[in-house]
Amino acid sequence: MGLLEFNKLPINTLVGADWKTFKAVSAGRVIDPAYRGKYRLTKAVCRLLSTLVSLQDNRYRKLLADKPLEHDPVFILGHWRSGTTFVHNVFSCDKHFGYNTTYQTVFPHLMMWGQPFFKKNMSWLMPDKRPTDNMELAVDLPQEEEFALANMMPYTYYNFWFFPKYQQEYAEKYLLFNDITPQELKAFEETFVKLIKISLWNTHGTQFLSKNPPHTGRVRELVKMFPGAKFIYLMRNPYTVFESTRSFFTNTIQPLKLEDITPEKLEQNILSIYAKLYHKYEADKACIPAGNLIEVKFEDFEADAMGMTEHIYQALSLPGFPESRKDIEKYVGGKKGYKKNKYKYDDRTVRLVQENWGFSLEQWGYEL
Repeated sequence: MGLLEFNKLPINTLVGADWKTFKAVSAGRVIDPAYRGKYRLTKAVCRLLSTLVSLQDNRYRKLLADKPLEHDPVFILGHWRSGTTFVHNVFSCDKHFGYNTTYQTVFPHLMMWGQPFFKKNMSWLMPDKRPTDNMELAVDLPQEEEFALANMMPYTYYNFWFFPKYQQEYAEKYLLFNDITPQELKAFEETFVKLIKISLWNTHGTQFLSKNPPHTGRVRELVKMFPGAKFIYLMRNPYTVFESTRSFFTNTIQPLKLEDITPEKLEQNILSIYAKLYHKYEADKACIPAGNLIEVKFEDFEADAMGMTEHIYQALSLPGFPESRKDIEKYVGGKKGYKKNKYKYDDRTVRLVQENWGFSLEQWGYEL
């Protein structure tokens, strides 16, 4: 058990941003009175830690900047709460994969210098389970990279955690890339490649394994960046996804936000952005070369994780399954007693999902 409770953190994850990113993310935004103390403390710690950024940048330029990637990444896609974390954890048992760690999401600039000291302190302070689903939290476990990207540049969807009133604006620009400028897109591409190289260096992998729901809206750009990339797209019962996303966003946003948003508005955003993300993926997936995409129902994966994992390896022509079988079996076997959240769909949930997400119920074959 960590020293601090997740919903009572005195700072938010922007403490790990570089100073330029912090200033750009917060520029022109009004901090609500209840969060000004958190903002000032976050700002002060960020300003202090930013003095160390140049140390990593120097090491990166010397060791990694000019080193090409050996393989294009494998991307695990799907809306939040579609089972991406479990699938990511299963595949990360394969040692040839490298990934972004939980520590790296908060301190992406303190990876190649000072990591042992800062990681030890983060481990001491952070909770040991996610508040929304009881999944294990630890500094070295695989984690989605959007939080890390949010501390490396201002052009990410996850700025909405801090300023949720602008969630739709961030979605259009940095989730769907509809309104992103060429300069912003170039910065995204360069920053993402930098994160990948540092992640592989840190985890000693040769191929980057990405689990990042926002990438679901960026397929066209990812294929341009990595023509040989492989994609695993997860589908899950939309009723469960709605209930779970609402719970996840409501709980996760509490220690991060610097302004208030009503539960009603947050719910409206979830309903709207799910639809936009679904249609963007459906429109862009045709650009993925044949043989590089597999679409999987999470319920099928959950029912037979070993069989489905082997099937995905074969379908995408991924190396490493025979060598990793024992490690994967050990991880999957250890999760058999895991207690998931149970969701009961009330009439309102059923109505909202059918009215707003009926297209996914129909396409994926889930019962009305």
